[in-house]
Amino acid sequence: MASLLTSIHDRRAKACSGIHDAHVRLNRELREAGLPVKYVDVTIQFIGASGLPKMDVVGCGDPYFVAKLDDQIKYTSTIQVNTLAPVWNEVWHVKNAPAMAVLHITVLDKDDGPTDDIIGHFHTILTTGAKEIEIRSSMTKRIKGTFWLKAHSIEICPPYTFDGPVRFSRHFSPTVGRLTNLNDERLYSTWKVSLKGVPSFFGNMQQHWNTGYKAAQTIFGVGPASFTVRQTIKTAHSLLYARSTRNGFGTLDSPKDVLDLLHGGPRTSNRRHRVKPAVYTYVITLEGDTFRFSETGAAFFVDFASKHALHANCAEAVRYSGEFHPRPKGGWENFSDERNDADVEWELVIDNNSGTYSPDKNLLPALEACLLYNFPWFTVTALDHEDPALTASREACRAYALRERGVKQEELQPHTAEGEETLMHAIGAGARAEEHQVAEGTAEMHL
Repeated sequence: MASLLTSIHDRRAKACSGIHDAHVRLNRELREAGLPVKYVDVTIQFIGASGLPKMDVVGCGDPYFVAKLDDQIKYTSTIQVNTLAPVWNEVWHVKNAPAMAVLHITVLDKDDGPTDDIIGHFHTILTTGAKEIEIRSSMTKRIKGTFWLKAHSIEICPPYTFDGPVRFSRHFSPTVGRLTNLNDERLYSTWKVSLKGVPSFFGNMQQHWNTGYKAAQTIFGVGPASFTVRQTIKTAHSLLYARSTRNGFGTLDSPKDVLDLLHGGPRTSNRRHRVKPAVYTYVITLEGDTFRFSETGAAFFVDFASKHALHANCAEAVRYSGEFHPRPKGGWENFSDERNDADVEWELVIDNNSGTYSPDKNLLPALEACLLYNFPWFTVTALDHEDPALTASREACRAYALRERGVKQEELQPHTAEGEETLMHAIGAGARAEEHQVAEGTAEMHL
């Protein structure tokens, strides 16, 4: 798939440089490969042209043009009589066209004979805005005048695409309240956010579990051992995301709403209501297009082979997955707690760091665009997990947490302190209690 995407990317570059046939093939290959193709309703205003050459011995000329979109639909203009600077101001509406469709225009001079003289032609990618384009001869490539047009497009969402409001829920691990050394309840919390417009960015693309990853093989393999692992993960997921009266609910309508989700610190700290320098593990699910995440160092990850499979309810495929972290503009390395969070321009740095699903890095631009659409108040930067810039930003985040926020080194990864009960232990205790109840019921029946 990566090689296919690379090939398609190369052809997109050629198309943008004006190679019409290559771009037509690009759109076709995108559809055949099941990759996302955005569609738009477009309005094109053909304004006019100037500097056309004189094609007839008598008079100036009678120009008109023929416009085509990807050779799929055609528009023929009116004829402007006896002019070398025609003004058309004609409008063409096209619905559900590929967002990167190629507009090809041929300018002709109307003759009385059976054929008309071709003045020249041009083609352009159908993007929004005004365009001034040179008309060139088909044979000599000489400039034969200038054409003016304006395009405006509105992106069309797939049918029944959720478009807001962006709602969230916060869930507390069942271990909360049974931990003797709890000092940061955020380490025992999960979040679920309903993202809007996801199919518009990802199309029908999905990330299947990584068949070459040992931990994923343990989970998704064939046999009783893998079946038991999957059932355990699904039980843990249902506990982590269970609805209860302790859940927090709300909508994300402003930058403050998002920042509030990222606040946190030890209960004894006076910085609990500040943006926490933390790294989060996330998945975007196929079911419901929900953005599910928790701190990477969350205690409930202990004893689980895959953080992402736990968030994804052991789904065999997801939209996307990885890690993310917030940072002030300029990076945590240049930040000081003397600055108020409200006075800072915050950014979200997100990646594809997931061994379980190994998301395709070629879809990082789609991920970035999707989050920008949902959180328009922030700069969103999507980076590949092997990008040195990602490593530097993530480590600066963690270094600030250790140096300035009282976070301990062991809290950066899943861990439990003495006396704490793991989620796996809670699941085992529940299973043993259920077996005991079944055994007691069977004994009573025999009595």
